[in-house]
Amino acid sequence: MRRLLLAALFCSLSLLAALPARAQLFQPTRFMLGNGLEVVLIEDHRAPIVHHMVWYKVGAADEAPGESGVAHYLEHLMFKGTPSVPAGEFSKTVAREGGRDNAFTSSDYTGYFQTIARDRLELVMRMEADRMQRLSLKQADALPELQVVLEERLSRTDNSPRGQFGEQMDAAQYLSHPYGRPIIGWAHEIKSLTLDKAMAFYRTHYAPNNAVLIVAGDVSPGELRALAQKHYGLIPMRPVPPRFRPQEPPQLAARRLVMQDARVNQPSLTRSYLAPSRVAGETRHAVPLAVLAEIMSNNTGQLHRNLVAGDGPAASAGGWYQSLSVDPNTFTLSASPKPGRKIEEVEAALDKLIETLQRDGISEFDLATAKNVMLAEAVYARDSLFGAARTFGVALTAGLSVEQVEAWPQLVRAVTREQVNEAIRHVFDARRSVTGLLLPKEQS
Repeated sequence: MRRLLLAALFCSLSLLAALPARAQLFQPTRFMLGNGLEVVLIEDHRAPIVHHMVWYKVGAADEAPGESGVAHYLEHLMFKGTPSVPAGEFSKTVAREGGRDNAFTSSDYTGYFQTIARDRLELVMRMEADRMQRLSLKQADALPELQVVLEERLSRTDNSPRGQFGEQMDAAQYLSHPYGRPIIGWAHEIKSLTLDKAMAFYRTHYAPNNAVLIVAGDVSPGELRALAQKHYGLIPMRPVPPRFRPQEPPQLAARRLVMQDARVNQPSLTRSYLAPSRVAGETRHAVPLAVLAEIMSNNTGQLHRNLVAGDGPAASAGGWYQSLSVDPNTFTLSASPKPGRKIEEVEAALDKLIETLQRDGISEFDLATAKNVMLAEAVYARDSLFGAARTFGVALTAGLSVEQVEAWPQLVRAVTREQVNEAIRHVFDARRSVTGLLLPKEQS
């Protein structure tokens, strides 16, 4: 089996190596409007469809203390109307034209998107530009929407032991930084939100010079430039405050929490480590950590081989790392025991794996396998309009440039075994970790 994997790996690598060393991944067109709006076009003329996205460089981590959830609340209110597009009509109009639309909020950004036929692009641009500057809300719309947000929190978090556990993990990891509070907000703070607070957030952060317009699909650069100037270009630039976020004090001791809930059927262990991103902290480790995450979590990776395969104690194991965040984030590992096995066995196996990696590092085979997968995924990302646009949106709102996004394959190719091993020694520091156990109520 190993010989077959090696043969397939080297065949795939040779195909990827045949690509020009600096071939562009998406070949985007980028330009700026006079009001500071950054515009990125990813052309794809295979079908007469466009994906239109507006990303604001503001998220839950930019909220004022005591106002958690206001960024997400405003995302809901953005569908409640302007003088020219009454409440609810935005989505109804998109649906009538055969498209779909939605929005999302994260700690670092808020985004709005529509997927629609190319000849309807101007329609959605006009409506999105309209609500960028003319949001007009009434208490009659705002108060019920606050209840919608509370119901969303109830269904996704309060009624989910795993959702509650995730909040507790984040809160334990971050003593000062707002990444420690939930994106949707704490329930008691959501209840205190008002229309005035939401509109103040809107007026402070929703400006063209604090946004990125990304369009992927069947449109030319000249056509997009004309439409963007027509609909977004006349929106006035406004002063936007710099992002000020409390930073974490040095974490000097490992943290641990145990949460028990009668609704839990399958125990699980989660361990997170503070980790740099591509723009914050020890940034030189970020790309090697992305490679390490692939090494740890793929179907034949370190977690599977050491915790799951054969007589391993875990039924499942995974890992994830977000390299694109405004501030340092986390590298996280998780696992659940097989029937009849104990959570303590899983933790012991994870500790042993980390100790082995710190001592011996990764193999060249694991490195080559991970890089091959990541390079292939980068190529496949071009097949999705949403995926391509999202790639740029997340990166640009985190502080990267278009050129840095395009350089991703070269950055991955350049990662060495020594760099990954150095990143292992840096990130897997128990003093900067949180270990959490989610257990059934009856288990101690």
